[in-house]
Amino acid sequence: MTRQPLLRRGPLMVMALLLVVTAMSLGPTPSSAAGADWWDPVARPAPDSQINVSGEPFRGTDAQGEVRGFVDAHNHIMANEAFGGRLICGKPFSAAGVAAALKDCPEHYPDGSLALFDFITNGGDGKHDPDGWPTFKDWPAHDSLTHQQNYYAWVERAWRGGQRVLVNDLVTNGVICSVYPFKDRSCDEMTSIRLQAKLTYDMQDYIDAMYGGPGKGWFRIVTDSAQAREVARQGKLAVVLGVETSEPFGCKQVLDIAQCDKADIDAGLDELYDLGVRSMFLCHKFDNALCGVRFDEGGLGTAINVGQFLSTGTFWQTEKCTGPQHDNPIGGAAAPGAEKELPAGVKVPSYAADAQCNKRGLTDLGEYAVRGLMQRKMMLEIDHMGVKATGRALDIFEAESYPGVISSHSWMDLNWTERVYRLGGFIAQYMHGSEQFGAEAARTKALRDKYDVGYGYGTDMNGVGGWPAPRGADAPNPVRYPFRSTDGSAVLDRQTTGQRTWDINTDGAAHYGLVPDWIEDVRLVAGQGVVDDLFRGAESYLDTWGASERHRAGVNLAKGSPASASSSESGIFTSYAPGRAVDGDRGTRWASDWSDDQWLRVDLGSTRTVGRVTLDWERAYAKAYRVEVSADGADWRSVWSTTTGDGGLDTALFPAVPARYVRVHALDRGTDWGYSLYEVGVHGG
Repeated sequence: MTRQPLLRRGPLMVMALLLVVTAMSLGPTPSSAAGADWWDPVARPAPDSQINVSGEPFRGTDAQGEVRGFVDAHNHIMANEAFGGRLICGKPFSAAGVAAALKDCPEHYPDGSLALFDFITNGGDGKHDPDGWPTFKDWPAHDSLTHQQNYYAWVERAWRGGQRVLVNDLVTNGVICSVYPFKDRSCDEMTSIRLQAKLTYDMQDYIDAMYGGPGKGWFRIVTDSAQAREVARQGKLAVVLGVETSEPFGCKQVLDIAQCDKADIDAGLDELYDLGVRSMFLCHKFDNALCGVRFDEGGLGTAINVGQFLSTGTFWQTEKCTGPQHDNPIGGAAAPGAEKELPAGVKVPSYAADAQCNKRGLTDLGEYAVRGLMQRKMMLEIDHMGVKATGRALDIFEAESYPGVISSHSWMDLNWTERVYRLGGFIAQYMHGSEQFGAEAARTKALRDKYDVGYGYGTDMNGVGGWPAPRGADAPNPVRYPFRSTDGSAVLDRQTTGQRTWDINTDGAAHYGLVPDWIEDVRLVAGQGVVDDLFRGAESYLDTWGASERHRAGVNLAKGSPASASSSESGIFTSYAPGRAVDGDRGTRWASDWSDDQWLRVDLGSTRTVGRVTLDWERAYAKAYRVEVSADGADWRSVWSTTTGDGGLDTALFPAVPARYVRVHALDRGTDWGYSLYEVGVHGG
């Protein structure tokens, strides 16, 4: 049974209610003294962070009925529970209060000497002042990758500043967990995902308790797009659950042998769906049994390649790319700390500069998982998938006219941009500095206008990625405090927590509460037009989600229909007859003789409306071919053609026409063999 997150209660709810009672007995905090405004809590825990925003959060939609507001398509609120529980220090909330939540990892005391991941990611010796509350001398900071950035009150400030959708990606990596010496729990990825999901619901309960009970808080976990739109109509924050792991459902591969099967994938997808998850990555950092990844670069890439070997027994393998898309160059930079973990005599391989694509694409199990996501109306995150895997996933979505594809934080090859928009998908850019963010937004502006879509950002906070550095107090067009939110309803001043006050000009994007300040910086540097597109982001994200929910698999008019061909290859033990291409079984195929001019014809039985034909090629594909239609099987006309076919799964779209017969007329072979099709699909317009 699907979980009902908005009604769920738990033990933490009781603790949170006790917290509210205690806070009320001590007297209301300044933010809730009046107690009459719906956006202020009945009683906030004391002491606690300030929000430093005044004004009523805007509600509802614009004059065209569209949701207004920003979308963060990629965040990791609960990453402190990932990687064994000690890599990201501090919590997004605690029933024991802010001092317990914003506290460093124990091994970081007294001076950060054992902050090993800080040393790896930030250079130097990793030393820092470990004290969080109340001084916050050294963290959170834009370049501190191991300290909490998503404290609930900071997320509240982002909501008050105009954000209306937040995707909380439940994240972990079993290999990083296993090699990191400090941990509180097992490294099983699904165990961590379950815990992070539970704690996200607990955070909702915690915030609800401040506002007087279930459903009254601003942090609302949603499980469908209509629910998200209603939350936005109320002026609150719709929180969507996603998943970003390296080996989901236990689907790792060891020496290229899958450690999961289709039953594991079905059980895993069903469990995630019941937890409320509606989008996910199928691979991340390491090749797994589902797909090959988009590489990391430089020394980090070398370190992750070592992790890939330790997890799977294989290093990344590359090949020459077949199109303009390519994966990141691996490079040859050393990573001594990681490389010393390799067995004696084993070295990271070198890679040819002209072979920049991951050889591993979308596996058969990966295709099964992609189709499983479609069946459950879930969305696929294509960032981190290698271009070979991404191309096949997009082929599948195009063949089914399925819009549920997301690129949430700039890890997609940019040449896919229009293909994603054409499907109805959504794109967000990583939270780069304002100059870089503006430049990339300008590069894709024409496509956003063409497809009439908004834009998003992916903060990736708590995601060990790094965030915008300060431009400096003397930089041109600094953010001047206080400033108004994009919609004009809120006034934001510098954000204060404890004894520390942050300024985007001199501190950069140190934590989530500075997201509105960063947006103001983007406005000043890149222009109002970029922010206007971002303000339409929530609507476009919900459009993609809603279209995915409404999608219905089209009827394949060709399935089981009579088929004939110009020729058929003969086999002693296997049939390659024309009917094999319309039997609904991707394990069978039609194969022609080994010559250029060949055709496969399907009789639909009666005149039907036809507007889309899908062709699933075996390795023997057509480089040039036409899709032709006929009313009588004698007079043919071409409705679609190509001279640049590259095999795989092709979708021919054309204005819908009446036809009884459909013919694939192959003219030029892409290989020395003939032509071979696993399956031909014919669909209405």
